[in-house]
Amino acid sequence: MSAIRPPAVAGSFYPADAGRLRAAIDGYLASGAHHEPTPKAVIAPHAGYVYSGPVAGHAFAYLGRDASRIRRVVVIGPAHYVAVRGIAIPTCDAFATPLGQVPVDRDALAGIGDLPFMAHTDKPHAPEHALEVELPFLEMVLGSFTLVPLVVGDAKPQEVAEVLQLLWGGGETLIVVSSDLSHYYDDAAARRLDAATAAMIECGDWVSLGSDNACGHLAIAGLLIECARHGLGARRLALANSGDTAGSRDRVVGYGAWAWDAPGAEVYSSRSPSRPPPGKAASLESDDAV
Repeated sequence: MSAIRPPAVAGSFYPADAGRLRAAIDGYLASGAHHEPTPKAVIAPHAGYVYSGPVAGHAFAYLGRDASRIRRVVVIGPAHYVAVRGIAIPTCDAFATPLGQVPVDRDALAGIGDLPFMAHTDKPHAPEHALEVELPFLEMVLGSFTLVPLVVGDAKPQEVAEVLQLLWGGGETLIVVSSDLSHYYDDAAARRLDAATAAMIECGDWVSLGSDNACGHLAIAGLLIECARHGLGARRLALANSGDTAGSRDRVVGYGAWAWDAPGAEVYSSRSPSRPPPGKAASLESDDAV
């Protein structure tokens, strides 16, 4: 019998009803820029959709009109709830969302499973929102695909890069790094810190990234190492915080979206993230847990 990882944050971080979820994601995607060809990697935020959805929409809309060629997605993000030595890979066969079930690429996981820093365990994945919230966006944009879910604990950036190198593949493989930026500063301080983080990402300065910059700093650093090896540079798609979308400006969480694609790519349309309509509040983040 197949083991299915059920959704942990449906109904809190995003709508549990499939129809409402599709409508919400359609709205977020409508504000993004379309791009061809499909980028190799993106960074997208992972808070409650009313807060980070407008920025996430920029990342996933950027996958473009030919995104159907993507057949495998590596989604990698930080461990918020369960401490992990290294990088955790699950034993389950699929991740469920209100939109369906996303099959786990067991063959891909087998190819990295013998690395000494890989942990074979479902415990960090069971409550983790960082990967889960990206899946409905991917289901809407890509349709069917297989998933390589990776939760990063105390791994080194070079270890993350080694895993990404083994999973890099060709045009069939997309890498999604799930990360928010600064946490719980006032708006002015957050903007200064997030601007500095954006500069680090855009110049490939993975060494300077730390936990104050982004909860997923280790995953981002590993991506920067591997993208530099392939000669890919970052394109900023959006930079905002929860005060811009649905929260107060006294204590905000920062969100950014970036993509890595071939030089000279064209963007067809773009609009800025906007404040979503009032609705049920979702969690900004739960990054106090490791």
